[in-house]
Amino acid sequence: MKIDTHIHFWEYHPVKEAWITEDMKVIQRDFLPKDIAPVLKANNIDGCIAVQADQSEKETHFLLQLADENDFIKGVVGWIDFKAPDLEQKLNYFSRFKKLKGFRHIVEAESDAGFLLDEDFCNGIGMLAKYNYTYDILVSPAQLKTVSEFVAKFPEQAFVIDHLAKPNIKQADFLFWEKEMRAIALHPNVFCKVSGLVTQAEWDSWKTDDFSYCLDVVTAAFGMERLLFGSDWPVSLLAANYEKSTEIVRKYYAGFSSDEQDGLWANNAVHFYGL
Repeated sequence: MKIDTHIHFWEYHPVKEAWITEDMKVIQRDFLPKDIAPVLKANNIDGCIAVQADQSEKETHFLLQLADENDFIKGVVGWIDFKAPDLEQKLNYFSRFKKLKGFRHIVEAESDAGFLLDEDFCNGIGMLAKYNYTYDILVSPAQLKTVSEFVAKFPEQAFVIDHLAKPNIKQADFLFWEKEMRAIALHPNVFCKVSGLVTQAEWDSWKTDDFSYCLDVVTAAFGMERLLFGSDWPVSLLAANYEKSTEIVRKYYAGFSSDEQDGLWANNAVHFYGL
């Protein structure tokens, strides 16, 4: 069994998807389950996790509807306002949706470097464990300094770092990133997604070797039992088709034991997201 833990869906609108700039024209269109289903099948991927791309509860309901209509969507990572005064009421409401596995906020878009440590935000995060919800951490390398302090506040909360925290593969500038990622990995409740690699490199000229150092770091730091495979489709299409971006991961981990590979491709996701 293989699970892709990071796929996005949207019905494209230039205002709602304003983050998709002109140099990203290839993804300026709708991307729905019917588009990825045959691709997953061709790559022997049995299911996926749908992850929010828009900061709204409407997005959460949109993904839950898609999951209800498509069995291969095994879980949803939605969005919710963690600072809302009625947050617990909202969490209680969403708890009826069995495919809703967790939440994410696009922290990388926040200008406040200390966003993750905001008191109201942290109060909201503190409610997730009660409902067995996970939290995906989406940050840029510059924001990593606060992540260790953030996750230390919630030792019982299941966290996962999206896209290896977006290391600067283009310039191979890894010193600060590596130091902070190794520190974060010391917290046993934090996992890491091997996802979003190709879009952090030169889109038109990346080479497989460009990703080896970062994969070395996260594999050593988190261990194979805390790594999850994810494609970041369709954003990944900016730099490679699904087959090519997935092949990077296949080749790198080909020499690992079958149990370790089974963990990366499926079992760790089943454990982390409660699939």
